[in-house]
Amino acid sequence: MRALKIRLGQSPRELRAGLAKIEAEFPHRFGNARRDHGIVFEKLPQGAGSSLRVERTTAQTRIRYNRPADAFRALGRVLGQTDRTPTGAFEETCAFTMLGVMLDASRNAVPTERTLESFLCRFALMGINTLMLYTEDTYEVPGEPFFGYLRGGYTRAELKRLDDFAYRLGIEMVPCIQTLGHMGQVLQWPAYARYVDTPAILLANEAKTYALIEKMIRAVSAPFRSRRIHIGMDEAHGLGTGNFKRRHGERDPFDIFNEHLARVRAICRRLRLQPMIWSDMYFRLGSKRNDYYDKESVIPPRVIAKIPRDVQLVYWDYYHHDAGFYREWIRRHRRLGSEPILATGVWTWDHFWAALPHTFSALDACMRACKAEGVREVFATMWGDDGVECDFHSGLPGLQYFAEHAYQSNVDRDRLRSNFCGSCDARFDDWCTASQLDSVPGLARPERSATNISKLILWQDPFLALADPHLDGFSLRGHYRELARSLDAAAKSSLAQRRLRFPAALARAVGHKCELRRQLARAYAGNDAHALQRIVNRDLRAVSRAVNDLWQIHRRMWLATYKPFGWEVLERRYGGLLARLDSVSSRLRDYLAGKIDSIPELEVNLRPTLRTVGPGLPYARYARVATPSLLK
Repeated sequence: MRALKIRLGQSPRELRAGLAKIEAEFPHRFGNARRDHGIVFEKLPQGAGSSLRVERTTAQTRIRYNRPADAFRALGRVLGQTDRTPTGAFEETCAFTMLGVMLDASRNAVPTERTLESFLCRFALMGINTLMLYTEDTYEVPGEPFFGYLRGGYTRAELKRLDDFAYRLGIEMVPCIQTLGHMGQVLQWPAYARYVDTPAILLANEAKTYALIEKMIRAVSAPFRSRRIHIGMDEAHGLGTGNFKRRHGERDPFDIFNEHLARVRAICRRLRLQPMIWSDMYFRLGSKRNDYYDKESVIPPRVIAKIPRDVQLVYWDYYHHDAGFYREWIRRHRRLGSEPILATGVWTWDHFWAALPHTFSALDACMRACKAEGVREVFATMWGDDGVECDFHSGLPGLQYFAEHAYQSNVDRDRLRSNFCGSCDARFDDWCTASQLDSVPGLARPERSATNISKLILWQDPFLALADPHLDGFSLRGHYRELARSLDAAAKSSLAQRRLRFPAALARAVGHKCELRRQLARAYAGNDAHALQRIVNRDLRAVSRAVNDLWQIHRRMWLATYKPFGWEVLERRYGGLLARLDSVSSRLRDYLAGKIDSIPELEVNLRPTLRTVGPGLPYARYARVATPSLLK
């Protein structure tokens, strides 16, 4: 059974530049020999009922399409076929006019231009037609040198080239920024003190603030063909409680928010831009507990009346597994006066590898609800919270699942595997296997759990192991060792599969470390000098070697994927862990040599302290698990 090698034939002009980009991205999948499988593209007539129609014979496939995105989607499907795939015909219809991806370029990692070009080729082969780069400060603003300062911000020229590249693939790039909250990266600098309400929120109701926002919007929209723009405004917790209150007194945050939105909307209208915002602040301000998903939330009619109808509201939800919840919230958004856009999520944040079981479950519920409610615009977010330890490529199976849901009434697993091979040149099941870093044996309903237990085990202090009390009943060493072996083998099968060396290295490090503190505590409590010596000579050295190997692999991957800015954050984590492992060895040697008479850290009875999201194991970030101390 061989993958098809494609020979591109007749194609409309609008596809040729994009096809050349895809051919350059996957040169081994294309050829010019007569024996290679030919593909011919034709435009469907206007009013055709389907998005794409594909007819395959033994020697050739004819692709008829509606939009360029549909043509590239069809090519992705054909690339996933083999010489044993039956001949015949199929057609698909996309349920959405916008099928998009939002990629975080603000949480420490800024993907390089080359990385984004690679992603764009894969997105096109899935049928995705929109890309938003989430840039809080990582874009060039003329006259504002602290935008992207030491953070690897994109230049206007870089964004223009990316927009050109995406356009050739039938993908609209939409600028995505913040114009209220989430501005802490810029507001930390003394030059921006006069724009501060609270440390992360811009000061509303000030002319100077709107002058700055206009500069931001002009700068970020200039490189793009699109006239759409995402202006953010989510999670502005504490709006109006800082410098705003000192200047203007206490005011209803609903009024502050709507007045600020009106002024930013006016800027967009002057620049002939169509804005969208996240919707959560309306629901949070109407909730007594500041909860976006509070069913008791009440948005007063006077507030609804002032929500601009030409500003689209984006309902974001990455957490629910019941289609009924999404349907209710879609209807609540419609009651605010306009048609919502829905943003679902591929769980790349706070993990080293995407939490794919949770992703598939939440995506399935969300997409079923969107189709049932007739929502026409959707996108999937890939966030990078807590420093982007995650390889964003690990989210590609989630995006493929998202695209399959858009083009099919139900997701067929065999077709999903085939199409992932076609768009990403990789094996779907192997990439999902890597999610067993967190979906461990004994975890109840992994599809409902957001645990990042592999991260917690890696970063927790060797003596002060905050995650350990949550691991009672779990035996993980064998699981991680077998997972490392499995991923090592899978990583050798192709160029694309080499990315699996990273989760393999993590599994190896976590496998060595997951029992370390418990072994130490047992040996210390039993005054077992032989066992302590064995831990020093064997186990701690094995952990240190594995962590060092993981650091080296992670560094090479980062520098090949992202700009170098931001790596220093993660390198300090690795350096801190390696230093602590060395310190633990030194303390144990001193104890065994009689230089110290006790190790107080091993005498503490550890207690559960970490929260869970969903059933089972905990979920936390680096700062919470690395030390019990809160540093101010």
